[in-house]
Amino acid sequence: MLSSHLDYLPVSSGLYIALMGALLVLGVLVKIGLIRYVYTRLGITPLSAILLLLASLAGSYVNLPLAHFPDETVVVRQYVDFFGMEVVLPREVDWPGTIIAINIGGAVIPILLSLYLLAVNKIWLPSIVATAIVSAVCYMVAEPVPGAGIMIPIFIPPLFACAAALIVAWNKAPAVAYVSGSLGTLIGADLFNLDEIRKIGTPVASIGGAGTFDGIFVTGIFAVLLASLVGAISERRATERA
Repeated sequence: MLSSHLDYLPVSSGLYIALMGALLVLGVLVKIGLIRYVYTRLGITPLSAILLLLASLAGSYVNLPLAHFPDETVVVRQYVDFFGMEVVLPREVDWPGTIIAINIGGAVIPILLSLYLLAVNKIWLPSIVATAIVSAVCYMVAEPVPGAGIMIPIFIPPLFACAAALIVAWNKAPAVAYVSGSLGTLIGADLFNLDEIRKIGTPVASIGGAGTFDGIFVTGIFAVLLASLVGAISERRATERA
């Protein structure tokens, strides 16, 4: 059945466990109060941020089909190595061609959350600028990997998103970082490289899935940490001026 080929983890089990562990540590830091200012700087409560990241992690297993490129040569392997990390692929394909899909945890949830943050924080202009920067960077570093799809190093999206956000919108940097890191990755790495999909013979090309999910997920963690950092620095500056 189609679903049996589309539903798989976008990263290796080891990396998936590591991401889950990072989320657990983040939750503990929020619980004991070491991470604050999330609502003020990000626009959502700490609990909501943790739950959304958890939903993203859980939803990463599900890919919704969007289109089918027929009559293509498909490369089928279980794992590929990219920057020292094993990336999981669908194990078998019963039809020729490539399925274009969208990942629930790596695309649908980040897109919806980004739209919410844009509306609540009114950060349209800085987000457009930062997203353009992240998109350009992701497009330049994205690498078509035969049998896997379009892939980028895990820390490129969060690092460039945070840097761009701090430059264009200090007070709203965490929200801008999440929006630009998520949308910039999806646009620059996935959408701008759709024409490469036909050339690399991948059975399933998932937008926000294998190759880009980990970077988008880590962007969410960085955004929460950045909210705490920016809030603490801003509070200290205000105290010094008083």
